[in-house]
Amino acid sequence: MNVCVGDALAIKEIAVRKAFELGAGAVRVASAAPDETSRSRMAAAFARGDFAAWGFDEEYARRSADPASILPGARSVVCIAVPYEPAAAGGYLRGRISSYARRPDYHRSVRALLRGVAAAIDAAAGEAVTLVACDTKPLAERAFAAASGLGWTGKHTLTIVPELGSYVFLGEIVTTLPLPPDEPLRKNCGSCRRCADACPTGALRADYTIDATRCISDLTQRPDGIPPAMRPLVGDWIWGCDICQVVCPPGQPARRAAPAGAQGEGPALVELLGLRGSAFKRRYRPSAMGWRGPAVLRRNAAVALGNALDRSAVGALAQSLETDPHPMVRGHVAWALGRIGSPSALSALRARYAAEEDTGVRVEIRSALAPFERPATERGSYR
Repeated sequence: MNVCVGDALAIKEIAVRKAFELGAGAVRVASAAPDETSRSRMAAAFARGDFAAWGFDEEYARRSADPASILPGARSVVCIAVPYEPAAAGGYLRGRISSYARRPDYHRSVRALLRGVAAAIDAAAGEAVTLVACDTKPLAERAFAAASGLGWTGKHTLTIVPELGSYVFLGEIVTTLPLPPDEPLRKNCGSCRRCADACPTGALRADYTIDATRCISDLTQRPDGIPPAMRPLVGDWIWGCDICQVVCPPGQPARRAAPAGAQGEGPALVELLGLRGSAFKRRYRPSAMGWRGPAVLRRNAAVALGNALDRSAVGALAQSLETDPHPMVRGHVAWALGRIGSPSALSALRARYAAEEDTGVRVEIRSALAPFERPATERGSYR
């Protein structure tokens, strides 16, 4: 579509005004020209295996760096940041949840905002000229956010928006209109490496890259088992992780009132360990934690209970080892019982071993018991 400079500027102003009306905290525009630097960085990360759990490849990197791959003829990307409030939580045998997930699923609210802005652009243009992206399409949103001047990328790999910090949701509107682009910010982290030093798993390299296979946020969201070596490092996080944001000075936002729907303290781990379909749908399906299903949350609760090293949880763990229908969960429960290592925990493991039919769970039970078993010459069978 051919649009004169004056019309393009007017439409940009309409889009920015509408975005703020709908709750955006910052709005900027970037060119939709293919970003070769971003493509190269993503391809290198995928080749290193940094995102192995997600199955990304060279083709995904190419498409993500070129908005025209999702909207032919793309000329501009409207980048929008929606702020959310950091939340502190913890407590006795309670799990920690990343701040972004302690409220109704942001995909719905941000997508509604983006659609409202896109509709305003389409109306001003007199035809459909937009496509909305909100974490569901191959688009390098942090790279385009940086190119637009919306924010800059920190060593924790998150976008830091002036005045808003890193506690923001990002969304984009790709359009075929040649809207006037904004200038990128000239900022970086300098010599600061607080996020990398604070990361319990060493996922951050302090060079603006991350090994997501070690990131607590990714570990708590993966659909399969958490590697045994990583489990002690996950601590009491049951979904996501905020550590790198909490220690980042420019990542801290101005204080804002907590939005409606935000949860208070974290969920009781023992209660979460018994989470099943109906309770899961009622409590977690509407949130950003709802997409992986209840078994993942039960697995995460088992790991957190193992890290709590509290013998009062042994009864609930032993019951879960006997009754949980998912082998992945039972395997992590076995690990938790072995980590606690009390007489009753070991007794529960030995009692279950003979009845367990899943090979993977039996391996987990043997591994959990191994540190406590004397050589065969010094003991009899534990069964």
